Amino acid sequence: MTAPETLTTTQGRQIAYHKTEGDGPCVVFLGGFKSDMAGTKAVWLEDWCRDRGRAYLRFDYSGHGVSSGRFDEGCIGDWAEDTEAVIRATCEGPLVLVGSSMGGWISLLMSQRLDTVAGLVTIAAAPDFTEDGYWASFTEAQRAQVMEQGYYDAPSDYGAPYRITRRLIEDGRNHLVLRTPLALPFPVRCVQGTEDKAVSRATALRLLDHADSPDMALTLLKGADHSFSAPDCLPLIARAIEEVS
Repeated sequence: MTAPETLTTTQGRQIAYHKTEGDGPCVVFLGGFKSDMAGTKAVWLEDWCRDRGRAYLRFDYSGHGVSSGRFDEGCIGDWAEDTEAVIRATCEGPLVLVGSSMGGWISLLMSQRLDTVAGLVTIAAAPDFTEDGYWASFTEAQRAQVMEQGYYDAPSDYGAPYRITRRLIEDGRNHLVLRTPLALPFPVRCVQGTEDKAVSRATALRLLDHADSPDMALTLLKGADHSFSAPDCLPLIARAIEEVS
């Protein structure tokens, strides 16, 4: 596989990325919490775009994959900065953002910062998950540990515990998108599996009800899990991209 290119942000972080040139709108994949650009969806979409002559961008946030930094030192604000920097440096013209899990949250932040977003696809989007997921589910003892020790190691279904830091929680509160009006003035498609154990259907419905979009739809796929990477899931993502393009 070709080695990634690297962008150094104004904050000094090195962001690794792969850019496929082609026709627009450019499809930009935004990965999830502790995921990377070598994942099934990111690579499958690259092949799908290349086969159709479409521009495509995948990248690793700082502290993820092969980009610089440590995961447990990052936060939503950092990863949003990384995303904006690599998009502005590598993409011209209209964009279709494809945000998976945490990437769904970051894609919503990008929709407020970039005036070139022409369409949005979310995959098991997890907006505001630091507050409504982790913090809301923590016991008083766990919250105290975050605030006093600086972190809590939360169990994960994906292997080693996820270190949830005080910085992650406090910074997340500066980037919440479900508490204030959320204008998405372009087509939006949201896809979600019914067997998703990480992001509930209630979260998907909350986003659908909250956002202000002229053309927004939610599709539930029976039996699909949070990864949304099974053979019957991937074509559904591609169809959603075509619908918003």
